[in-house]
Amino acid sequence: MGLPLDQQWVDVSTDPPDPPPRDPWWRRGRVGRLVSEWLPEISAGGHRRLAIALAGALVLAVVVALWVAMSSRGVEHEAPPVLPVAASAASSTPQASIVVSVVGRVASPGLVTLPEGARVADALRAAGGPVPDVDLSALNLARRLADGEQIYVGMPTPPGADPVPAAAGPPGVADKVDLNSATLAALDTLPGVGPVTAQRIVNWRTAHGRFDSVAQLREVDGIGPSRFARLKDLVVAR
Repeated sequence: MGLPLDQQWVDVSTDPPDPPPRDPWWRRGRVGRLVSEWLPEISAGGHRRLAIALAGALVLAVVVALWVAMSSRGVEHEAPPVLPVAASAASSTPQASIVVSVVGRVASPGLVTLPEGARVADALRAAGGPVPDVDLSALNLARRLADGEQIYVGMPTPPGADPVPAAAGPPGVADKVDLNSATLAALDTLPGVGPVTAQRIVNWRTAHGRFDSVAQLREVDGIGPSRFARLKDLVVAR
């Protein structure tokens, strides 16, 4: 005869059953389900879909690489446009030259070769320039030079030396540089005018046909009021 239900013995020594094992982390979620669906196909020999995917990824990588290479090449070879340079008579006609002697307080005394029409300032520059603190007040730096003459810098003219042309008064019309026919070399001899400014004067003359007046020098880039004041008595527009 059995015991009453409230007195029946219950065996609690046994553990509850283990929960069912969980899927690995890479099988969880939507991505995991897709991976789980693909794995059986791959293991069963279904490599076609994987091969197509890999081929598509390779083609995309090649296209991106080509696009990057073409873009970078376009940037490297980009260059500013080359500005035209006006033709000059000096490029086709040999420029006559003169030789003068520069002695005294200059960096490199001796003989210097200069283009015809050069001035005292050009001779000093060709001789390396005067030494510091030398007094140049006795020299007319704008005077045109003659072939074979000698220039004494910072020292008195020795007795019996050839006389130096007078420095008084502005140069005559025959001594002035004609803005409409002067070459680059002739323009470069003007005080305060270097190769760059001389080229700008020639470019302005080429663009406008000719100079109608000396005042039009003010329209040349780089020639301001002070530089024009130094040049206006040394040039002419014939």
